Amino acid sequence: MTASALAGPTVRVEALTRRFDHFVAVDSISFEIRAGEIWGFLGPNGSGKSTTIRMLCGVLAPTSGSAEVLGYDVARDPEEVKLRIGYMPQGSSLWDDLSVEEHLRFYCGMFGIYGADQARAVERWMERLDLKERRSQLAGTLPGGYRKRLSLACTLLHEPKMIFLDEPTSGVDPLSRREFWDLIVGLAEEGTTVLVTTHYLDEAEHCNELALIYGGKIIARGTPERLKHAPDGGETIEIISERNVAILDAVEGLPFVRGAGLYGSALHVTVNRKEDAVQLQSAVEQLGFPIASLAPVTPSLEDVFASLVRTP
Repeated sequence: MTASALAGPTVRVEALTRRFDHFVAVDSISFEIRAGEIWGFLGPNGSGKSTTIRMLCGVLAPTSGSAEVLGYDVARDPEEVKLRIGYMPQGSSLWDDLSVEEHLRFYCGMFGIYGADQARAVERWMERLDLKERRSQLAGTLPGGYRKRLSLACTLLHEPKMIFLDEPTSGVDPLSRREFWDLIVGLAEEGTTVLVTTHYLDEAEHCNELALIYGGKIIARGTPERLKHAPDGGETIEIISERNVAILDAVEGLPFVRGAGLYGSALHVTVNRKEDAVQLQSAVEQLGFPIASLAPVTPSLEDVFASLVRTP
């Protein structure tokens, strides 16, 4: 590894592909992640997110293409990559019959942290992730939010400069989700690069850069604001009615509708062009349902994703 490699992006991916027999799970994707970024990787189950992360972590070999993490090639030097990153998988990496402190000491040992350094690391991350009062509690008895905190602490003990968080807030309550994201943002502000996957598109607002993946392909990239204001993104109309579900069923098959879905107490419909909003209003009025409001709005990331998936 050269000095110039260290000065480049934290992650560099070029035409990365992974096949399982005849199934293409990840299809020639390319991107870069700069140091200190929170980089969001968004998409439904089966879209290729977790497979990509496993390749970048040196766990799964690419079928073709290339990727570097912290200057190391993931195919040639997977063990070097593993030593320098933190990886929090989607499933639990905890043992129910080990305590919080026992987990942290075990993971320290995995990374060669012993003696006084181990004691300092364990105390530091228990303090930072509010685990000190639960140090003797078995992981199997922890609430979901605290299990996630413990998993994150195990990921960060060796102070990696690059961390991969695969669906880190799945299965936790809204307050814990918010606290978790405060921690992620704090880590990035300290210089840690973060790649995070999530099903919750509202969480993506915390990311510096986003990539939307569908069917193994990256279908859009950009900041949250850039994606929501893309010139080819169509026009999003918000409809407020007591019959939102009935209206959704009626309009989502219209040829000029790119995407539609419930959004809180409203219905968001994305049409191809501003001119199509007139056709949409006419179609809704013909249904005969009472409409409290029908007006253009800034699309949410859910609207953007639904629109891109529907677009031929």
